[in-house]
Amino acid sequence: MSQRNSDGKRSAREALQEQRAQEQARAKRKRTLVVAGGVVGVLAVAAVIGVVVADHNDNRGDAIGSPAAAPSGATGKDSLVIPVGAADAPSTLTIYEDFRCPACDAFEKQFTPTIHALEDSGQLRTEYHLATLIDGNLGGTGSLNAANAAACAQDAGKFRAYHDVLYDNQPDEQDDKFADKNTLITLAGKVPGLKTAPFADCVNDGTHDSWVQKSNAAFGSSGFNATPTVLLNGKSIYGQNAQLTPASLKQMVSAANKGKQPGKVTAAPPS
Repeated sequence: MSQRNSDGKRSAREALQEQRAQEQARAKRKRTLVVAGGVVGVLAVAAVIGVVVADHNDNRGDAIGSPAAAPSGATGKDSLVIPVGAADAPSTLTIYEDFRCPACDAFEKQFTPTIHALEDSGQLRTEYHLATLIDGNLGGTGSLNAANAAACAQDAGKFRAYHDVLYDNQPDEQDDKFADKNTLITLAGKVPGLKTAPFADCVNDGTHDSWVQKSNAAFGSSGFNATPTVLLNGKSIYGQNAQLTPASLKQMVSAANKGKQPGKVTAAPPS
């Protein structure tokens, strides 16, 4: 996988290790990061470490008790899940992520083709939970604004494609470029049919901001403290002994689906 730095040939695993070192250094400086118990333990074994925060309250705002406009088709408790793939797929991949999170970007670059193939063959349904940890840790509103824009794309039936565009164009962690709503609207031009007046209004008005805040608050209460957190049928995909790869993820799904019929895929979402 190519990376957006001078060492474009490094593996995603090496990039994640570097990100881990950066996060550890930041923890010493700011004293705001904590180790997320068993979750970080399994992530460290797999050499995949995400953003870990001590206090989710920084970015909850007025989420609790405020009206939350869920995007079209959102499911789950309080409609906080954005689903991709067949509703009756035999396996479910749950992903908690933040559009500003570099480790999330590294995960997506390595695993997105495999995940999409499994979705498009009816083997897997992916459920996205959007978080805003980087905003809370480093300041800014890029995580919130990008998540709102992704929810606006969900309203237009184009979440998956726009989700991928956001990660393909993720700025440096310290650069809060996604706080600029015009940037988010411009990026919609990379998804056929998405850059429309209703989408722009949704982004500019922050239509789903309260929903994103509720999603982040729910993540803060979930027992998971790092992004990306990835579960297959409720269990962490990070094994105790072997490095996770796209091939091993595919094998996990195949084993979980043994003897089960694939879900009904009505139409393959645009990639």
